[in-house]
Amino acid sequence: MAAVAAFGLSAGCSISSLTDQINPYRIDVRQGNYVDQEMVARLKKGMTREQVRFALGTPLIVDVFHSDRWDYVYRFQPGRGEPQQRTLSVFFVSDRLDRVEGDIEPGDAQAATAAPQAERSRVVEIAPAAED
Repeated sequence: MAAVAAFGLSAGCSISSLTDQINPYRIDVRQGNYVDQEMVARLKKGMTREQVRFALGTPLIVDVFHSDRWDYVYRFQPGRGEPQQRTLSVFFVSDRLDRVEGDIEPGDAQAATAAPQAERSRVVEIAPAAED
């Protein structure tokens, strides 16, 4: 009789309800070049490629067919939740920085987290470099 009662109770538990109770740890995965607003704010129009590389780091993508464009791509996949991706493209004319496009704008990082972003992709105007 006790065996029948135990079987009846265990039959009520399904495998899916048991696995819903067990939540394995999932790591956060970060890939690419992390570029923040302070780094973009350091860029000045007319900077050399070496100066841009010093400010932003080595680009993730340098296309052989578009040698005047560097792409910085960053992807963050939290263990649970939606992935986030940020891109920044740096354009050169005659080996000098001409313009920057992407979803990272220069400025204070604290102000950016307080203000919502209405538009993800934009062209960033950069000031000319000081003449030496």
